[in-house]
Amino acid sequence: MEDTRQAKLVHISGRVQGVSFRVWTRMEAQKLGLSGWVRNEPDGTVTALIAGRGAAVSSMLERFWQGPPGASVSSVKFGDANAGDAPTDFRITS
Repeated sequence: MEDTRQAKLVHISGRVQGVSFRVWTRMEAQKLGLSGWVRNEPDGTVTALIAGRGAAVSSMLERFWQGPPGASVSSVKFGDANAGDAPTDFRITS
């Protein structure tokens, strides 16, 4: 059901570092009422944990494909995660 709380662990690749992807992700997630975190990975990808209402999670998964200006997303892979692992707000981590 779309209104139940969901969580997804998302891996985004392409030109996603050095283009403010983490800041953009936090702003978009906050607009959608999501909690979680986003971080850069040493291999040049970005990982995010997003949690919230099903419709909002689905919308964020779609938004990841566009990203901020300057980004060029080549892959968005995700799997189920535990919503209890998400913080109560949305954070940028390392």
